[in-house]
Amino acid sequence: MVNAHDLLWGMSPTHLPIDAPAWAVDAISAGHPVVVRRALAEPGQVAVGVRGRLREQRFAAVMPIAAVRRRVVPEALRAVISTRDLPALQALQQLRPVLAQTSWGVSGSAGFELATGIEALHAESDLDLILRAPEPLDRNDARALLERLDKAACSVDLQLQTPFGAVALREWAGPSRRVLLKTTSGAHLVIDPWQVVA
Repeated sequence: MVNAHDLLWGMSPTHLPIDAPAWAVDAISAGHPVVVRRALAEPGQVAVGVRGRLREQRFAAVMPIAAVRRRVVPEALRAVISTRDLPALQALQQLRPVLAQTSWGVSGSAGFELATGIEALHAESDLDLILRAPEPLDRNDARALLERLDKAACSVDLQLQTPFGAVALREWAGPSRRVLLKTTSGAHLVIDPWQVVA
């Protein structure tokens, strides 16, 4: 069972479509992992994204589950220490004690760099985190958590992973009655991200 934001190794250039950009072929040929996307895929396949060196280099693809040789989940990266001195990594260090009592992990560029050692972060990078939230998070508690995240060394984008998809903490802590829930079937405006989307 794989989940959005998991990093997977084992994809080969032959799994890419014929129109895949050269940079994507290069990344896969170099043995880089792909990241699981929140999208539907055929049985036996998993929707993934290929990362290039540049921010705009992102390519959506599918990978056979049978080809997966290694999987790293975001939670496995929260204790990884980097020697690089960047705001996103400083923020991660600051937030470890804040999130210590929760089930959380590192995703995005920081997760990719911590998992691979490939430099993906720069001085302006945000820190992307996920927080497993199987039970509803009170909106006042969400605001209190956001206040603490906003004191970090860089902008932090934390996604609450509910049983039905993902919602941005910043949105759940905000004033809107309805929020955007990202699911495998697309994004939906919902009142309660912990209720099944029809």
